[in-house]
Amino acid sequence: MVQPSSLPAGAGPIGVFDSGFGGLTVLKNIRTHLPQYDYLFLGDNARAPYGTRSFDVVYQYTLQGVKTLFEKGCHLVILACNTASAKALRTIQQHDLSQLDPYRRVLGIIRPTVEAVGALTRTRHVGLLATPGTVSSQSYDLEICKLHPDIRLSGLACPMWVPLVENFEYDKPGADYFVKDRLDNLFQKDPLIDTLLLGCTHYPFLLPKIERYTPAGVRIITQGEYVARSLEDYLRRHPEMDAKCSRRGSCSFLTTEDADNFNTTACLFLQEKVHAHHIVLEE
Repeated sequence: MVQPSSLPAGAGPIGVFDSGFGGLTVLKNIRTHLPQYDYLFLGDNARAPYGTRSFDVVYQYTLQGVKTLFEKGCHLVILACNTASAKALRTIQQHDLSQLDPYRRVLGIIRPTVEAVGALTRTRHVGLLATPGTVSSQSYDLEICKLHPDIRLSGLACPMWVPLVENFEYDKPGADYFVKDRLDNLFQKDPLIDTLLLGCTHYPFLLPKIERYTPAGVRIITQGEYVARSLEDYLRRHPEMDAKCSRRGSCSFLTTEDADNFNTTACLFLQEKVHAHHIVLEE
């Protein structure tokens, strides 16, 4: 449990947690949309990817990240990872926050994406491409059912897509096979799909190839823009939380990996210089 006496007083940065580098695509969109706030990004890069790990392991790792960001002064934490949002968010919200600090909040990125779908699909047939962990969790299925019960969701796991991005193979000719294979399978599964959700924050890097092999007229949804809009709306509706978010326009980075390695990769993701600090997440 985080002891109240150890929590910094006053406003703090908005925390952004991810298992790897994909969450930087969400962070980039949030900073573009809400540049006035301070941000603290924590990447658990040493233990990435989370996509194939069990529910319990993802929950434990994510909780460690949330606790760390709380201890660093964040009152609001965004899980910029679909797997963490799918496998850990609900338990943290319903069980852990009351023990850690009932006045702090943890938000995910699945619901903001699902909220946007209803106004975008005309056929009411939606496709989901995501990691095996996100697809098997059925988190998107549950949210779609709650918010848009008339929509049919067809999900398909893409186990090779994250490694393609993390190893900087996403723009190489060899990636075409893996992208085309998954898209062909999805649209064979449901040819009526007119809206495609990219349910992993890494996938925007594959967007040119995804667009190449997606049938004409299908709308492709990347998450960053919708998460940023949702966060803006959340802060507007919760002025008490907005007041706890500091505003100097700064952004800091923590990683469980070697900081120099993180800096090199993060610079490519963000197109700006990054100076991260190494951190060890406590069990």
